[in-house]
Amino acid sequence: MAAGMDFSPPFTILEGTQGSYNKDNASIMEDEKSRDMNKAKQTTIGKPPRNLSLMRHSISSNRLQAVADLSSDSGFVGSKSSSDETADFQPIYRSGSCAEIGPKQYMEDEHVCVDNLIEQLGSVSEIPSHGAFYGVFDGHGGTDAATYIRNNILRFIVEDPHFPTYLETAIRSAFLKADYAFADASSLDISSGTTALTALVFGRSLMVANAGDCRAVLGRRGRAIEMSKDHKPNSSSERIRIEKLGGVVYDGYLNGQLSVARALGDWHMKGPKGSACPLSAEPELQEMNLTEDDEFLIMGCDGLWDVMSNQCAVTMARRELMLHNDPERCSRELVREALKRNTCDNLTVIVVCFSPDPPPRIEPPPSRVRRSISAEGLNLLKGVLDCNS
Repeated sequence: MAAGMDFSPPFTILEGTQGSYNKDNASIMEDEKSRDMNKAKQTTIGKPPRNLSLMRHSISSNRLQAVADLSSDSGFVGSKSSSDETADFQPIYRSGSCAEIGPKQYMEDEHVCVDNLIEQLGSVSEIPSHGAFYGVFDGHGGTDAATYIRNNILRFIVEDPHFPTYLETAIRSAFLKADYAFADASSLDISSGTTALTALVFGRSLMVANAGDCRAVLGRRGRAIEMSKDHKPNSSSERIRIEKLGGVVYDGYLNGQLSVARALGDWHMKGPKGSACPLSAEPELQEMNLTEDDEFLIMGCDGLWDVMSNQCAVTMARRELMLHNDPERCSRELVREALKRNTCDNLTVIVVCFSPDPPPRIEPPPSRVRRSISAEGLNLLKGVLDCNS
């Protein structure tokens, strides 16, 4: 069972009942103005006096302070607004991985985990001081494409002139450049191919790029957030693109040969460099700013997702991390579960945690009227049922 591989360089507003309108004060004001009927009429139909508005504000503020004091004394932790959470949160990257050959004859997967880009690539001024990089590459037709892209894709990203100012452009360009460079590698079998899923993190910014059917899923307080889309020939968007470019989808396969619609390599199915073809190496990207609710990221090849739903994987990973807080052991348990479910493919899983602490327990908020389950709790229940099905 392979562990993670080293990369070779190249604040809340509490809504309570506000202060009520003071009827005694209102009657006094009416009596004082009874000499002038017009004024009394205006007072009757007008808005409450401004001093009462201020009084209500003062009462609400005092109640808020009392709640805050009570919370402090009891150890209750109030929630913050999303803007304050985002401003204060600084992720700490740590990862673990596991790769298994599974039932196949050959292992064609590759992966990379870099928790600290500066340590890995050296002091490069263009690289932000706090960054990490992860990738899963599911090879087919041999290992040459997966190995080459694994060893070179980060270098192509960092060396792109658009990096890091225009990160999306740099990553998209790097995928294509890596594909072209592989085509020129005369000592390699350029008919081999690979899918590519990468995650580049700078501070709180997470950028996921995908070409193929590997998948990245974010765990947000027990809820699964899909960060990539599988590029299967049968999907409507990919089928339309393929047919516009003269390709066909037969029995779920691109041109009857390949089970993915995007991949690097496979130059026997591509035309001249730069020409549009049904099999594309261009990735789709999704960016997100992480908050303290975002606990971990699961990256895996289709060997995992063929037998496990997103929510099941997140529920299982969260449960494991709460027990031992070890992302490598967590990835190993996900692989073991996929093998128990009789996956038919190689297995590679990366788990990236964004905090040094384990995920906290999720409890439904207290309710005086009726008991209910929170959205996070509902997702956890769904995941448990899925995992046990």
